[in-house]
Amino acid sequence: MKIVALIPARYAATRYPAKLMQLLGNKTVIRHTYNNTIATGLFDEVWVVTDSNVIFNEITEHGGKALMSKKNHESGSDRIAEAAEQLEADIIVNVQGDEPFVQKEPLQKLLQVFSDTQVQVASLMQVLEDEKLIADPNYVKVAVNKNNDALFFSRSIIPYRRDTSTNPVYYEHIGVYAFKKQALLQFTNWPVTPLEAAEKIECLRYLENGVPIKMVVTEYMGVEIDTPADLEKAGKLLQGKEEK
Repeated sequence: MKIVALIPARYAATRYPAKLMQLLGNKTVIRHTYNNTIATGLFDEVWVVTDSNVIFNEITEHGGKALMSKKNHESGSDRIAEAAEQLEADIIVNVQGDEPFVQKEPLQKLLQVFSDTQVQVASLMQVLEDEKLIADPNYVKVAVNKNNDALFFSRSIIPYRRDTSTNPVYYEHIGVYAFKKQALLQFTNWPVTPLEAAEKIECLRYLENGVPIKMVVTEYMGVEIDTPADLEKAGKLLQGKEEK
């Protein structure tokens, strides 16, 4: 199977505009993400898909591969689906541009679930234990069945612990996806669904159209860059890695 990684990279992020072009150490966030994705050795090709000439030039001028997206898009998956139409691939992995500490092990575990030919879409999750983060709407939670198929994604607390004697496991959804190419192209042909619109969580579009999402548990040690404080935290993490 040909496996391609696509990194959606929107310049005008709502919460932190131009975050992908911020310096993290001596490289921009988007170059860290791109370089670390290649370094996993898991992919036949790695492309950045962007609406920005600035990001396009940042990647290509340093020897990387980038594609310009031609349209406004509702989600990162919509953006990479446009690019996927141009590429030969069996499985496409959506690596978020604001995840500069991409690691091999979580992505490898994600790809392994496609040994089951029934799997069309898969994504990552990690155990969430901090009660403040569980209650934080910026942390998307996912509830799963006994086979680790997603039941629902929400910015609310799910499950709600009505019986305080129980101790449910809370999972944070990590927005890294893998798709069979046809499933991704199908996604972009569907209109935005009601739950997706309400929660602003793109993968709900799959569940609302009856497509299961296989969830993979990982210990994903990294920092997603959503705020200047996240960038500062990432800088400290990078410095710690360089000192080892």
